[in-house]
Amino acid sequence: MNPDTLAIDEEYSDEGFELGAKLLDITALQAELSSTSNLVQPLKQAIETASNILDERYKANLSITEIVSGRAWAIDQILKLAWQAQPWPDEKDISLVAVGGYGRGELLPHSDIDLLILTRKDNVSGYKSCISSFCTLLWDIGLEIGQSVRSIKQCKSEAVNDITVATALMESRTIYGPAELHSEMYALTTGKRVWPIKKFLRAKWDEQNARHEKYHDIDYALEPNVKTSPGGLRDIQTIAWVAKRHFGASSFQDLVDAGFLKESEMTMLHKGQQFLWKLRYGLHFIEGRREDRLLFDKQRELAKLFGYKDDDKSLGVEKLMKQYYRAVANMRALNDVLLQHFDEAILREGERVKIEKINNRFQIRNDYIEAISPNVFKLYPSALIEIFVLMAQNPNIQAIRASTVRLLRDNRRLIDEEYRHDIRNVTLFMELIRAPHKMTLQIRRMARYGILGRYLPEFEQITGQMQHDLFHIYTVDAHTLQVVENMRRFRLPDADEKYPIAAHIHKNLPKVELLYIAGLYHDIAKGRGGDHSALGMKDAEDFCVRHRLSAGTPSWSSG
Repeated sequence: MNPDTLAIDEEYSDEGFELGAKLLDITALQAELSSTSNLVQPLKQAIETASNILDERYKANLSITEIVSGRAWAIDQILKLAWQAQPWPDEKDISLVAVGGYGRGELLPHSDIDLLILTRKDNVSGYKSCISSFCTLLWDIGLEIGQSVRSIKQCKSEAVNDITVATALMESRTIYGPAELHSEMYALTTGKRVWPIKKFLRAKWDEQNARHEKYHDIDYALEPNVKTSPGGLRDIQTIAWVAKRHFGASSFQDLVDAGFLKESEMTMLHKGQQFLWKLRYGLHFIEGRREDRLLFDKQRELAKLFGYKDDDKSLGVEKLMKQYYRAVANMRALNDVLLQHFDEAILREGERVKIEKINNRFQIRNDYIEAISPNVFKLYPSALIEIFVLMAQNPNIQAIRASTVRLLRDNRRLIDEEYRHDIRNVTLFMELIRAPHKMTLQIRRMARYGILGRYLPEFEQITGQMQHDLFHIYTVDAHTLQVVENMRRFRLPDADEKYPIAAHIHKNLPKVELLYIAGLYHDIAKGRGGDHSALGMKDAEDFCVRHRLSAGTPSWSSG
């Protein structure tokens, strides 16, 4: 079972939704409900039947988009029938609304079904009995619901006070009842005075940073959360929320049309989202409950379910996880680019522009480095490494502008074997290794934007490579970069007290860059089969030869 790439780039609607296998016979179900006073069993059986069909489609590797949307559609029909079964005293002033992920028409087997019972007036005393009966019925038939009861006015008040509520309402849709109630609520809760776009973007960015911090801002933890880890589904949703709030975009195609997203990036987002959906669906399917963490035992079960096989070089589970890590790395890089685009277009709109020219290739615009021309990397391929050297030499440069990150990613294929042996490029890379400021940050950026793996193909081979042992909590590449970062700490002012021996050795090394190269190459050959120490020693020697290091350099060993 390999992840498919089919994408449906349309706003969800439950009208006219069709599946190859029929999920529900609504007419027969309505007839059965009308002939019995016990609604629980028929509705429960209908959900079980639809779920089984969707599970079979999942195991048959059919479109995950249709499966996720299909479950939302099936639950819509169940909710409508449950709603219609209640003796509502006045149906013109009350409606049933889907919010959050369910509002988007995305539903995994054990995801929460978030509902809003929306009323025109604050006083709902006349509806209390029916609301209670409706919710009890949903619990009895086994639906995992999260529900709130609010008037249009109360929705606005809650949205003003809580961005989570505002975001959930932004993705809402009517399941049953007067559509105008939702239209009025939506207009009130998405107006310019309710979370102005600058405040909304800042809050969402802060929310994402706080979430990433929980995972130490690492994409490559060995037991990641498919939904909330860096590069996970929540990062994709963050982009969609800001796009919807600012542009009114209902799809990533709208962002392409607005010039904020490239067609290739949209394709990458769809592929990444669908792969993550497949993993999350599989976790729910295997566990029989909501589970978003890729724990070790679940990774093995998913690898078997997806058809990944062990071979002499790697386990099936390692192949699965390598695909996961590469997918989230792409999602993380795109998230960086798009949020920075929003930052430039929204948060920095109207900001006084200060430009400082560095050379004929780069300039600093309001503390962000950018290429002077879109052809810079084609005309000067060495600039693909030079930009990181410039940032390491100037600590006042905060980051790379989004437009230039895109140029980096678009031109990284210029790095080939000839490029890797060009004296200009090897000199620049060694200059980076010797740089005084934030060297490891620049190496991490090179890795994130796909430059490091092109320049050091051996590093690309360990990208996303798992280590199944008791000593490592990150993938080989993440562990490697962390080792280099730890080495850099020995040069900090407080290192004499914290690490006296290491700090003393570090200060007295005649060529400290050799230490960093040793760190970069100490696990470089893991996952290839054979003795990674011997293989890694050969890679390290090749690096030294390519980078014109003297033959008198001490022998390398890898561990």
